[in-house]
Amino acid sequence: MKLSLVVPCYNEQDNVELFYEETVKAFKGKDFDYEFVFVNDGSRDKTLEKLKKLYNEKTESNITVVSFSRNFGKESAIYAGIKNSTGDYISLIDADMQQRPEVVLEMMDILENEYEYDCVAAYQAKRKENSVMKGFKSAFYKLINMLSEVELHADASDFRTFTRGVADSILEMGEYHRFSKGIFSWIGFNTKYIPYEVQERNAGETKWSFTKLVRYAFEGISAFSTKPLKLATYIGITASFAAIIYLIVVVFKRIFFGDPVSGYATIVGLILLLGGIQLFCIGIIGSYLAKTYVQSKNRPIYIAKEILKR
Repeated sequence: MKLSLVVPCYNEQDNVELFYEETVKAFKGKDFDYEFVFVNDGSRDKTLEKLKKLYNEKTESNITVVSFSRNFGKESAIYAGIKNSTGDYISLIDADMQQRPEVVLEMMDILENEYEYDCVAAYQAKRKENSVMKGFKSAFYKLINMLSEVELHADASDFRTFTRGVADSILEMGEYHRFSKGIFSWIGFNTKYIPYEVQERNAGETKWSFTKLVRYAFEGISAFSTKPLKLATYIGITASFAAIIYLIVVVFKRIFFGDPVSGYATIVGLILLLGGIQLFCIGIIGSYLAKTYVQSKNRPIYIAKEILKR
């Protein structure tokens, strides 16, 4: 098998059939074999029903359907899709038609002719979000690149095509809390970044709310950086040093100038400030401990309720 198209699906009942038809049309006449690896990530609509229909009716195509027992998230769906793929090249692509299959052909052409590259990743040439979302994403990339041991390409998406060697390296990373952008950067390999124009979503709504993006950002930072733990230490040292300086100033003023020691309001303010700093630091430590706790349980990254494969 030359190419595996890994397609995570969550509530994409109105998109999967169109995605299949458009991909077949784009690949028509190409002299290589390819397969579809659809991963139903616990969809609550008729996505699984539509995928089974494709599997049963499109017998001329190589179609695999992996259906989760519940919603495990896109990161788990990507892992499952790669694990069930057989192609020399693997392409991650969404089913909502915002990412066109024609770009996959461009990625394959680069991998076939520019041998120094192992992976081709696409980034949006022009983002169509509002200024607040653009600012948040820009700040996230600057922050994570400042904190992380690996560098993430700004605006690079999960839309990418890579070799079997890259796929095998990803599968070796069995961490439960997954952050694909960081994983692709961490494993190395030579990656070429190309621009693409994101299309309008065919049907349905985006699965990424602002709250989910913020949570995803924190997941990425804690997954690939331990600097927030050091930050807690630095904050504690700074707060302690400031407290000592303040104590010296109070004693000095009391002895030499007879100034009374500040009263209730100052004490309460300092207690609240230091208490807030302590809780903030404990929260950072707790986040890392929680990940360690979950990882130690050695739970599977996903549970497949059903797998349809020719």
